[in-house]
Amino acid sequence: MTTVSDIQRAALNLAPGRHLIAVAGAPASGKSTFAETLARDLTQIGRRAQVVPMDGFHLDNALLDSRGDRARKGAPHTFDARGFVRLMQDIAKGGAVIYPLFDRNRDLAVAGAGELAANTELVIVEGNYLLFDAPVWRDLAALWSLSVFLDVPEKTLRERLMQRWRQQGMDSEAAFAKVRENDLPNAGTVITHRLPAQFTLTETDWACPQPSP
Repeated sequence: MTTVSDIQRAALNLAPGRHLIAVAGAPASGKSTFAETLARDLTQIGRRAQVVPMDGFHLDNALLDSRGDRARKGAPHTFDARGFVRLMQDIAKGGAVIYPLFDRNRDLAVAGAGELAANTELVIVEGNYLLFDAPVWRDLAALWSLSVFLDVPEKTLRERLMQRWRQQGMDSEAAFAKVRENDLPNAGTVITHRLPAQFTLTETDWACPQPSP
């Protein structure tokens, strides 16, 4: 059984210098919360860590509309995978790096909204497709010094996703349709087509709080 302490120890044992640690999982699996907690704990212990999320590489809604892909936003083909790989390669070289962030309230990516500090040793990267076994995406695997997959049952994912969309102002019917037609199919893709992770955390290994909207 993997524990959070196992992951912390492995991170602390990495050689001095810049390292990328992947935290992957399905939508609403708790990636953001886990990544932020891990970064905070590692920094407190003495290894400067910072989170860089993948979601800043969502394609713009206007481009998705022109392709007829808006309803599938969050699927692998609705991200700029090549751009994300290039960012990770740049980050791995060290130094300060500017990166985009996703504004969930406005449902769009904001260019140049995040900055990775030059003295960051451990970069905690979180996203759905960090271990996705598909062209372009699988190029990421060679960049991870450590990889973690959050394995959460579909029932729990469904409950969290429903809560997320209701908190975003959707009624129950609209939220249910979005979860059934997009979020859960994306979750299935993440889970079914994933490369091995060095660490896998289940619900019992780590209790994730309810995600914020």
